[in-house]
Amino acid sequence: MHYSLSFAQSPKVRSSPADKNPKVRHVLVHRISWSMAGGIELEKDCLRENSLSLPWAHMRLPPLPQVALRVLQLANNENVPLHQLSDLISADPAFASEVLTIVNSLVYAPRFPINSILQAIAVMGANHLQGLCLTVGVRGYLGRSLSHPSMRTIWRHNLACATIAEQLASAGFLDRDTAFTSGVMHDIGRLALAVTQPTEYANLLGSHIGPPETMLERERAVFGKDHCEIGRQLIREWKLPEDFEPIVADHHHSNQRSHTWDMTELVSLSCRIADATGYVAYPACQSAPLAELLAELPERERKLFHSDIETLAFEISKRSARSSRCNPLSRICAFP
Repeated sequence: MHYSLSFAQSPKVRSSPADKNPKVRHVLVHRISWSMAGGIELEKDCLRENSLSLPWAHMRLPPLPQVALRVLQLANNENVPLHQLSDLISADPAFASEVLTIVNSLVYAPRFPINSILQAIAVMGANHLQGLCLTVGVRGYLGRSLSHPSMRTIWRHNLACATIAEQLASAGFLDRDTAFTSGVMHDIGRLALAVTQPTEYANLLGSHIGPPETMLERERAVFGKDHCEIGRQLIREWKLPEDFEPIVADHHHSNQRSHTWDMTELVSLSCRIADATGYVAYPACQSAPLAELLAELPERERKLFHSDIETLAFEISKRSARSSRCNPLSRICAFP
């Protein structure tokens, strides 16, 4: 039995004369062959005279919620008045209400009810609240696509990476709130693919077998760019702090960096530890053993970080609960 996936150009995008010329038209067909043993063998038949693929520019990408985007744009500005941040978040009542719901949850268990964003900033700190706002914003960005199991798997991986990054930063000398925010952001390109091409990307996630870095070539073949390249593009288009660029673009390319222990290296390792603890981005992801990953930590972080996989997985679930409260309107949970 064979299945074929084909991608049509968006009707809203005018085709150029080059698109109509069969000599420069690129045809990409994926055949999924099911063997008698039940394995999946993916063959790519590329008929091309020029190297063209499904153009990323033709995918209509919904923006992040405006509040979350503005909060991110202010992330590196330490001189932002608290009332300005409070007014920004409070300007969207639904968004502010969801943030306050999480802040007042049993996970945070404030001594007194927190009734305003300004009060939440005073209790939690501006940086911590920024990370929380980003989490609410990205979950809203995914919207109804979270109803698909593969999309929930991606979201769980993102939250696990963010939680691990926060813990690693706490064990060392990097800022824990920035680490959490960076962990949520690291796969923003993957989330964009999931939003713009949910069916095609779900099929790709369901059929691929191998370590995470091998997914990049498959993404480039189908979509023209991989999720790391798309993430870098989004950071620039959304005018977010430049510090996010290496985090979203290089977290699968550790061999290309100098291995300086910085936020990019921390998030990259957090992503791989999330895979090793079972919070993978796709079902057949092949991860390195946890012990091998822990050996890459600096000495201080290695001593203070959780060393067994069961304890770490439990801690991820518990600590991620604050970021995965159910949306009462959509009844979608990040961690079922």
